Amino acid sequence: MQEQKRVVIVGCGDIGSRVAVLLQAQAWLVYGVRRNTAQLPEQVIPIAADLNNPTCPSAWPQSPIDYVVYAMAAQGMTEEGYQQAYVQGQKHLYQWLEQHQQQPKRVVFVSSSSVYGQADDSWIDETSVTEPSRWSGQIMLEAEQCALNSGHPTTVVRLTGIYGPGRNMLLRRVREGYHAPHLHSFTNRIHADDAAALIVKVLQADAQGHALESVYIGVDDAPVEQSEVVAWLQEQLQASSVPGLVLKPRSGSKRCSNARARALGWQPQYPSYKEGYAAQLAEFTG
Repeated sequence: MQEQKRVVIVGCGDIGSRVAVLLQAQAWLVYGVRRNTAQLPEQVIPIAADLNNPTCPSAWPQSPIDYVVYAMAAQGMTEEGYQQAYVQGQKHLYQWLEQHQQQPKRVVFVSSSSVYGQADDSWIDETSVTEPSRWSGQIMLEAEQCALNSGHPTTVVRLTGIYGPGRNMLLRRVREGYHAPHLHSFTNRIHADDAAALIVKVLQADAQGHALESVYIGVDDAPVEQSEVVAWLQEQLQASSVPGLVLKPRSGSKRCSNARARALGWQPQYPSYKEGYAAQLAEFTG
C-alpha cells in the first residue's frame, strides 16, 4: 500500500482550500495554516498561525512533511503588507522546517504574473524577462527568489488574474454602469478552480517522479482585451453604460501563454472568460 502523502498548505484561504479539497480526494493528509482555522475545509488538520510571528506554532506537525504549498495573500495593497506576507512569512516558514529537521520533497510557491512588466501586447512565457515596474511585482519577484534560494526543491506557479465564486468586483461594477469603451489593454485570467488544479498537477507530477520546471504560468487559453470582456458582461447582465463611470486601464498589457502548464498535463476547465463568467453569473446576486 502506498504511503499517504503529507502536505502543509501555508495560507489556506480561497485557493489553498481548493487545493486542499482536491488533494484530500486523492487521500493526501492535508494541514492548513491560517489565522482563523474555523474557515478551513473539513478534515484539514488546523494549524493556527500568524506568519508575521517568527515563533513556530505549537500545532506544527512533528512528523515528516512531503510537500509545502505557500499560498499566502497579503492583508492589503501596501508594500509593508506584501513584504510581510510573501517574503518575511516565507523566511519564518523555512525556520520552522529547519527547527523540525523537515525536508519536503518540494515547495510550491504561489506567485503572480505581476512579475512581468511588459506593456506592448507581447506574448509572455516562463522564459520572458521579469522587469516589473510596480512595487507589487518587484516584491513578488523578491519572494520568488526567496523560495528558489530556500535550499528546498521549489516550483513557482505564477497565477494571472484570478476570478470565480466570491470574486465579483468586476461584475458589480459593470452592473453599476462602469464601462470600458476604449480600453485597449490585454488581460489574462484564470478561474480559481483551474488555479488550484494546476497547483495540484505540479504536486502530483513531483510525487510520481516526473521532472518539473522551476516556473509555471497559470492562465487560461485566451488572453483578451479588457474592453471585450466588459462589453460581453454588459450584454449578459443587460447593463447600460453610465457616462463618467469608466474603468481605468490596468498596468501593462501582455498575453500570457499556458503551453508549459499544458505540457505538464494540466488543461483549464474554463478555457476562456466566457465559460468561467457564465458559471459565475448563474450564481451572481451581489
